Amino acid sequence: MTEHTVAVMGLGVRGKIHVNGIAENKGRYKIVGLCDNHKENMDLMKEKYSLDDVPCFADVEEMLKTTRPEVFVFATYPDLRLSMIELAIRYGVRAISLEKPMAESLQEAKTMKDLCAKNGIKAVVCHQQKYLSQMQALKKRIEDGEIGEITKIHVETQAWFSQLGTHYVDYMLWANGGYKAKWVCGHVHGPICLDDTHPAPDYLLGTCEMENGVHGYVECGYLSEAHNPPEYGSSDNRLTVYGTDGYVYAETDGFWGACTKATNGRLIKGKDPGWRNHQQVPIQTDYYRDFADWLDDDSKVHSCNIDTAYHGYEILEGMCLSALRNVRIDLPITDLDYEPVVEQMHRELPPCNSKKMFVYLGKTPHVERD
Repeated sequence: MTEHTVAVMGLGVRGKIHVNGIAENKGRYKIVGLCDNHKENMDLMKEKYSLDDVPCFADVEEMLKTTRPEVFVFATYPDLRLSMIELAIRYGVRAISLEKPMAESLQEAKTMKDLCAKNGIKAVVCHQQKYLSQMQALKKRIEDGEIGEITKIHVETQAWFSQLGTHYVDYMLWANGGYKAKWVCGHVHGPICLDDTHPAPDYLLGTCEMENGVHGYVECGYLSEAHNPPEYGSSDNRLTVYGTDGYVYAETDGFWGACTKATNGRLIKGKDPGWRNHQQVPIQTDYYRDFADWLDDDSKVHSCNIDTAYHGYEILEGMCLSALRNVRIDLPITDLDYEPVVEQMHRELPPCNSKKMFVYLGKTPHVERD
């Protein structure tokens, strides 16, 4: 096995988790540079992971220029990600790991994907929650034939689509064996979350048909069903896969259920550790294990690869376009010569009754939007 050099930019909540996942893969990675606006974040990582000899930088370009890493990990807001890829290319980076959503527009996402392909960069987008035990069990039940042939898949996330929706569309594609969507239809409403650092409409409802005939139904936003006690808050979510012989579901908070041939048609339920339990649930460790495997062997393509992430983004973008144009959108979207959908929605989405939205966000509205 090869030890791959890594430089990390951004050591906030997510960045720290990335460093932990890298450090847990002993012998597979060597951290050669850290970059953050806050020195205390870098000092904490150096102390926690015994990185005494690792240089720290306030400027990301200086870090890449000095350290010349094979792998560049950056945990930034979406509006910076294209510029990070451009920097990576300038300094000969071989592989990239970035957060979701991969961009703020499909045009930008395609540029990122194409740049990586053109420059031979292996890139992964952090849809890492598929490594949770309940998600892995869901996938195994499907692969073992417990639910028969898949007929439909239902995605539900109370968080808007650029928060959890990109995760769950990725998991929908993953659960369905990687088949792509052929077309999408959608509805969107509510402009409040368009001003978030991860912009999206307050609610999206969409459907698609995939290449193997399976239909996917996607709900993202505050009108999606809440399945769990209130203490689980705004992260309430569920992936349900239906088949000819039953169904299975899993949630990133740990809840799961199965009604299959193996359960004799009874619904069994349980709860595993959720995504919040980062110290007990090594999902980022497994994510980086598989990334190292892909770096060592081209045939071991990572399930979070940028091509799959781009298609998931395309599905959600297509649903927004469908809502704005009042037509079905066929995939792939080949003509990208249109105003980015976030800008269109800023202009076209009318105010709506958002009392429930503000309750969901835990905020008090300054202006009633009834």
